[in-house]
Amino acid sequence: YHGKLNATSSYSEPHVTSHFEIIKGTSMNSPWATNHFTSGNFISICVSCLTWTDAHPGLCLTEPCITVSSAIMGALDRTVDPCHDFYNFACGGWVKSNPLPEGKSRWGPFSNLWEHNMLVMKHLLENTTMKGLSKAEEKAQRYYQACMNEAKIEDLGAKPLQELISQLGGWALTEPWDKDNFQEVLQMVSANYRTSPFFTVFVSTDSKNSNSNIIQVDQSSLGLPSRDYYLNKTANAKYLNAYLDFLVELGVLLGGSKETSQTLMEEIVDFETTLANITIPQEERRDEELIYNKMEAKDLTTLAPAVDWMPYLKEVFAPVPLNESEPVVVYAKEYLQKVSDLITKTNKSLLNNYMIMKVVRKMVSILDHRFQDAEQHFLEIMYGTKKSCTPRWKLCVSDTDSALGFALGAMFVKATFSDDSKAIAENMVAEIKWAFEDSLKYVKWMDSETKKAAKEKADAIYNMVGYPEFIMNHTKLDKVFNDFEVVSELYFQNVMQYYNFSARVTADQLRKAPNRNQWSMTPPTVNAYYNPTKNEMVFPAGILQAPFYSRSWPKALNFGGIGVVMGHELTHAFDDQGREYDKDGNLRSWWKNSSVEAFKKQTQCMVEQYGNYSINKEPLNGRHTLGENIADNGGLKAAYKAYVKWIEKNGEEAALPALGMTNHQLFFVGFAQVWCSVRTPESSHEGVITDPHSPSRFRVIGTISNSPEFSKHFGCKADAPMNPKHKCELW
Repeated sequence: YHGKLNATSSYSEPHVTSHFEIIKGTSMNSPWATNHFTSGNFISICVSCLTWTDAHPGLCLTEPCITVSSAIMGALDRTVDPCHDFYNFACGGWVKSNPLPEGKSRWGPFSNLWEHNMLVMKHLLENTTMKGLSKAEEKAQRYYQACMNEAKIEDLGAKPLQELISQLGGWALTEPWDKDNFQEVLQMVSANYRTSPFFTVFVSTDSKNSNSNIIQVDQSSLGLPSRDYYLNKTANAKYLNAYLDFLVELGVLLGGSKETSQTLMEEIVDFETTLANITIPQEERRDEELIYNKMEAKDLTTLAPAVDWMPYLKEVFAPVPLNESEPVVVYAKEYLQKVSDLITKTNKSLLNNYMIMKVVRKMVSILDHRFQDAEQHFLEIMYGTKKSCTPRWKLCVSDTDSALGFALGAMFVKATFSDDSKAIAENMVAEIKWAFEDSLKYVKWMDSETKKAAKEKADAIYNMVGYPEFIMNHTKLDKVFNDFEVVSELYFQNVMQYYNFSARVTADQLRKAPNRNQWSMTPPTVNAYYNPTKNEMVFPAGILQAPFYSRSWPKALNFGGIGVVMGHELTHAFDDQGREYDKDGNLRSWWKNSSVEAFKKQTQCMVEQYGNYSINKEPLNGRHTLGENIADNGGLKAAYKAYVKWIEKNGEEAALPALGMTNHQLFFVGFAQVWCSVRTPESSHEGVITDPHSPSRFRVIGTISNSPEFSKHFGCKADAPMNPKHKCELW
């Protein structure tokens, strides 16, 4: 071994064991060796007599192992001590060699994989000679072709939107306006164009009766990503100014004079600032038990009399018959009262201008290049992107995925996803689930009765992998999109048809039971989710690929990649929001009070831990990100435990060449490298304000600094930055 005389290494005692660790798989030029063995007197002793290498499974020298080893090595920064800053150790090299691509505000393995998936979809949509397509898949191709028909879009210019505004009764931008049509316009913009000017109304599972769907009413989103942009005017002046300039430019493009547009849009931004003031911050809405208010449709009139609710609901959910006793869940009672008062005391011309502006804003991306350039310029300031021209096909692929994602998804799955991938992923989910349930036994703060119920809930979680079954059956797939008319030439018209179609689908859900085959994500999506009312986890085909998973990689990387994602989604069933739902997806108190109190006490540790992190001197919001931080920590722990169990069952696997890492270390490095990312300061600012996830760096550092196993395998001494004495632990 190489050992330093008259000095203590950072490895754990006794020294013989710790130095043996070096031989066992830690290269001497690795930072944790270099940092501790580069000064002082050295002794080098030949240890060829040791038999460890004979027993070791050796190196994996297949082509995929060599390729991935090279990628991992390129992403590392070996000058950084992993115990000091594991994110920079794992990602420093990646950050240096990945400047932000032009036109992107953030970039990482997720974005890279999505770009790859988009290229696959592009080829599928453009290959119109493909045989055996369903009608729905042909519609997806037609929708894409219409979107790509730029000549037609340019030729029509602003006309389609100007005609639409005229049908809505016009606005004060281009003509004198004095009408008493507030209720009619509100109904039309909500029902026909899927906008939510003052509040949002939708159909979803009833949280307290998970076998049925119900109308739900909530506060709506604003023109800027968060209320903070309006309320903290000094810090966000450049964003507010860019937003106003953007709206003014849209007004001019739609035929208004510069002066009229300036006056009108200033009033709109002021009005939206008032809306921002009465909007409840997301971190105050995390306890669903507190914000769930069930009532009958007629009670909405008492709550918010400024809206003519029955005609409104009948229009939005036509042709489904509704009466005054229709059950409704309101998630923003106080907000609705205030917004009703605001509507009553606001000039009716301003209310109309605001509603029309919401429609205009929604239609910008489907009009000619002048509108798109205006939006592009606004987004450049908003997210700090360098000017770039996004290829038209990317916009069209994304939009086709939004409108006909399950038809396009069927094509994507057939082209990229093998059936055994589904089986392998399902098997892995089972291993992660076992690990989570086994850890439950050792949770000290929870009483045994609640533990038993928690295990039952984990057992009952339903896994959806790859794609919903119906998309593989032409008849079923065609039936879903049967009422969606798509023409080859007119993109604007197709989008309007889509709004119409999705409104009917939504209304139709109201009288149907929730359906497991209805996914919230399309198969090509690079993401995953947990749905508390269905108690299910969904892993689309899009994420079941490198860098999250590959059948030819060591299991350490697969458990560190997709395994942690699986553990993350599973843990959402037991985060501060998911834990309120029982195994059948019903919102009810199923924990003993003592365990609820203990849970709150344990989670406070994470609220404080993440609240102490900051990015560009801006502190993170530990309350807002709590659910995702719980899921990140639980996910890492469950995936690592499942990996250890896999080794017990299958034996140690071969190590990757040239890295000088044990597979246990590789697990943590693989996990961290999924989160390597670069981002503009503006995008980071937006993330801190709006994203319930912590920034990538803290998703890595926050979780591994709570992991004793990490510090054990990287030999971190007590109180090293990545090995704090006080660790937050929940699951």
